[in-house]
Amino acid sequence: MGHAASEFKPANIAVLTVSDTRTEENDTSGHYFVEQLKEAGHHLADKKIVIDDMYQIRAILSQWIADENVQAVLITGGTGFTSRDSTPEAVKPLFDKEVEGFGELFRMVSYEEIGTSTIQSRAVAGFANHTVIFAMPGSTGACRTGWTKIIKDQLDATHRPCNFMPHL
Repeated sequence: MGHAASEFKPANIAVLTVSDTRTEENDTSGHYFVEQLKEAGHHLADKKIVIDDMYQIRAILSQWIADENVQAVLITGGTGFTSRDSTPEAVKPLFDKEVEGFGELFRMVSYEEIGTSTIQSRAVAGFANHTVIFAMPGSTGACRTGWTKIIKDQLDATHRPCNFMPHL
């Protein structure tokens, strides 16, 4: 059941930073994703910063899900337990299928770095209209963990034994 191609295929990836305080000048996590996806050979489809508001998050995400030019979305921020953290609640109703293993694996690899504090991460992922969406904590370290340990390989058509590219 191999889902690996012989050559790399670039994906069009959108980046969304969920924060009440980040601006384009200090959006270190969003900028990290932009640098990494380009370095890996992918294309930046769009980048936005949105306040931690469930409906504004859904509005932007819904546009990207409906846009056949966007194949993947990387979301940073809003996955904790403060009263303003609503990213999982915003994105989960939009999923056609949830990728439960992403949150489980993210917390597993994150545990090696930050110990039991990873229990406060509500990282989630899923598919909506053939678009894969990954939501991670707002820290650049958490984004680095998600990208290097999980997402980069899953968005690489040559990664074996399988990857998400055939589903996008």
